[in-house]
Amino acid sequence: MDDSVRQHKYVLSEDQMPTTWYNVIADLPSPPPPPLHPGRLDPVGPDDLLPLFPMDLIMQEVTTDRYVEIPGGVLDVYRQWRPSPLFRAHRLEKLLGTPARIYYKYEGVSPAGSHKPNTAVPQAYYNKKDGTKKLTTETGAGQWGTALAFACALYDLECEVWQVGASYDAKPYRRMMIETFGGTVHRSPSNLTAVGRMLAEDPRNWSGSLGIAISEAVEVAAMDPSARYALGSVLNHVLLHQTVIGEEALLQLQMAGDTPTHIVGCTGGGSNFAGLSFPFLREKLAGRINPQITAVEPASCPSLTRGVYAYDFGDTAGMTPLLKMHTLGHDFVPDPIHAGGLRYHGMAPLISHVYELGLMDAVAIPQTECFSAALKFARTEGIVPAPEPTHALAQAIRLANQAKETGEETVILTALCGHGHFDLAAYSEYLAGSMVDEDVTADRFEVAMAGIPQIG
Repeated sequence: MDDSVRQHKYVLSEDQMPTTWYNVIADLPSPPPPPLHPGRLDPVGPDDLLPLFPMDLIMQEVTTDRYVEIPGGVLDVYRQWRPSPLFRAHRLEKLLGTPARIYYKYEGVSPAGSHKPNTAVPQAYYNKKDGTKKLTTETGAGQWGTALAFACALYDLECEVWQVGASYDAKPYRRMMIETFGGTVHRSPSNLTAVGRMLAEDPRNWSGSLGIAISEAVEVAAMDPSARYALGSVLNHVLLHQTVIGEEALLQLQMAGDTPTHIVGCTGGGSNFAGLSFPFLREKLAGRINPQITAVEPASCPSLTRGVYAYDFGDTAGMTPLLKMHTLGHDFVPDPIHAGGLRYHGMAPLISHVYELGLMDAVAIPQTECFSAALKFARTEGIVPAPEPTHALAQAIRLANQAKETGEETVILTALCGHGHFDLAAYSEYLAGSMVDEDVTADRFEVAMAGIPQIG
């Protein structure tokens, strides 16, 4: 009996690669609330952001243009791994016994092994153009730090990375990869910054958080006129750069002759999810398709499903502008789960706004269910996923099983935003049966939310 399954891989040619980034703000029924100056409490202007970002990125942050041209120099670097492939997960479908069709856009083919170079490269490009000598940043799982170190090496920029303590301890090979690309890595909280020394005095902060690491990186950039700060998620220009993912996926699904009924993406800060979903949201708003768009977050850091929509700081120390977003409070330090890239206290303001408009859904899933999904995927599709996209895979499997029960036509698209080659310690823990799901009580959220600024 022949049990073989034909693998479908949809690959675009280089001349089909997007030459513009898509800005969803142009098509939304209302604009998102602006960032506020933390002192004046009025909308921030370009001058307020110049100490941290070059003017090109500031203008992308505030633009209402529907499309932004990708510079030729950035396209030249993108061609090293873009367009990325789209796969039909036939073997996973067969394992599940589902009539659903599951597609995944694989971003693990980039030099950093994730989607993060899609924004790291243009951020380094614009900073080099503006005369910046050094970029500082934070990193959770290490994927963003790796991507920025790679991009800085291309443009001869110094790169200094503050890695969340729990991830720094658990993922030494990710740190080594950052250093291989020329970056310098510090465990956060560190004794190298005033805010790091202050926050390290509280033992509850020892495992670190993205909010703490952001504070440290911002402090260093603000004090050095030759340095600027780079962020791997959350801000509008970062989400903008990631839309190459969804734009390519639209063309690839046309090649497959299919239309998604469900779009599923993991969400921490939101860049991967936005990159996949926003071009499809454009098509949905235009009435051409009607997929259910779902953000999937970890149950231990559920900013969309259990947070509040309010103005809050993007960092722990309160050094950034105030952002209107779904937040658990800038003081919240999540449990040190393996999906380090999803341990951020807030959600991207633009995604939060889209969620408030009712244009997408959200669900939170515990990490043991996610790793169960990861094993099913790895053993059928042959790719070991990073802990972050396992959340989207878990939701995709839920939907596929639902389709088996209802018989409804179901076409699922997700973004496999990175491989898990440096996350095998997490798989070892799951396989040994020692992985646990943290029960985050309402009391813990309430303590952190009490510190959210009261902005009318």
